[in-house]
Amino acid sequence: MEIEEDEERRRQRKLEEALEVKSLRRIISAYLNYPEAAEEDVRRYEKSFKKLPPAHKAFEPPLDMSQDVDGCKDPHLENFEHGHCHSEERNASSCQSASTSGRMCCSNHAEACPQEKSNIMSNPTTELQEVKSEQQHEPIFGSGAGEVENNNEIAECCSNDVADSNGNAFSSPHDWLDPSLLLNVPLVDVDKVRCIIRNIVRDWAAEGEKERNQCYKPILEELDAQFPNRSKESPPACLVPGAGLGRLALEISCLGFISQGNEFSYYMMICSSFILNHTETTGQWTIYPWIHSNCNSLSDNDQHRPVSIPDIHPASAGITEGFSMCGGDFVEVYNDSSQIGVWDAVVTCFFIDTAHNIIEYIEIISRILKEGGVWINFGPLLYHFADMYGQEDDMSIELSLEDVKKIAFHYGFELEKEQTIETTYTTNPRSMMQNHYHAAFWTMRKKRTTTT
Repeated sequence: MEIEEDEERRRQRKLEEALEVKSLRRIISAYLNYPEAAEEDVRRYEKSFKKLPPAHKAFEPPLDMSQDVDGCKDPHLENFEHGHCHSEERNASSCQSASTSGRMCCSNHAEACPQEKSNIMSNPTTELQEVKSEQQHEPIFGSGAGEVENNNEIAECCSNDVADSNGNAFSSPHDWLDPSLLLNVPLVDVDKVRCIIRNIVRDWAAEGEKERNQCYKPILEELDAQFPNRSKESPPACLVPGAGLGRLALEISCLGFISQGNEFSYYMMICSSFILNHTETTGQWTIYPWIHSNCNSLSDNDQHRPVSIPDIHPASAGITEGFSMCGGDFVEVYNDSSQIGVWDAVVTCFFIDTAHNIIEYIEIISRILKEGGVWINFGPLLYHFADMYGQEDDMSIELSLEDVKKIAFHYGFELEKEQTIETTYTTNPRSMMQNHYHAAFWTMRKKRTTTT
């Protein structure tokens, strides 16, 4: 009987891994399909221009419509590998994509975040991914897909999704970058890629500094004040759920914390891995993040302006040993007995409203904090699953800010500081439309258990 249960667990694990690979292939295909989708946009603009009456064609179009858009050589690989990509203005809520079927290990050492168990660390000073700083280019995290044990068995589960036309399983994730193996993905997937490009500006461009100062600076200043006597030998450990492209987690590490970013979206993880692990110098790549934003542009030059990234060299930023990124659902990864009382601080920035059940988020944050640990939160309550109509299996608990604080008090938090800060999110600073949030910013402390 026990043998049968072991075989069933093994089969279930293989199936989960296969689904993980299938999901990752679709997301990589979304990145690789970006050039084709962009060319389709140009064709649509050209078609509209041709419909103009002759008198209206006297005005020169902003782009040269006579150019052959099909004349580029290897556009998929060039755009993916060299980072020449664009984005489109979208509502911020659409940027958070639930993309994976399970967990993905993104630490350099597999034991730091195993796929079977959501066991990140039992001792934050010893088991977190160690990353050297000055001029070091060792990976901050690796590819979870590369850790799959048996590609042939996965190919049997996923058929053509992970195998070539001869039935041979791919030996390396790099095989997936072959343009001939592109999957046909819906345009909404490509829109997510465009949204990622806007997030790059927010996190890794000089143009995003104003937003970072609005959101990240208050958090960093508060962390610095809460832990004034940090020890280099035993630095405090800080978790950053919803870390996105990793800039905030990196900045926290540079303050002298063991910092771990957690992110669920493969779209985010692929991009953050590229920037963190493959940057050799500041301003190494040029992107055109607003090229698809045809509405609310003040001028053609604003729409077509280039942005250099990154604005800093991550490996030379002065990160503390132990900086890591871990991919996976926050609830699945950190709702584990090994996480109880591990973290000195939890920082959530534009994160708590990504929950199906925000009460569960707060409960887990309380559980994983040490007694006396601090929870610093910044962001609105734009509940991401509030409009999931017709999907009976999904839930969305949408509480007011007042109720969120009541739930936090119930789980042992005391409010120390609170204010409202106005900010934007991935906003084009030169657009005629600016969406502003009056974000909640607070510091709460987990009560210490009184002993008699």
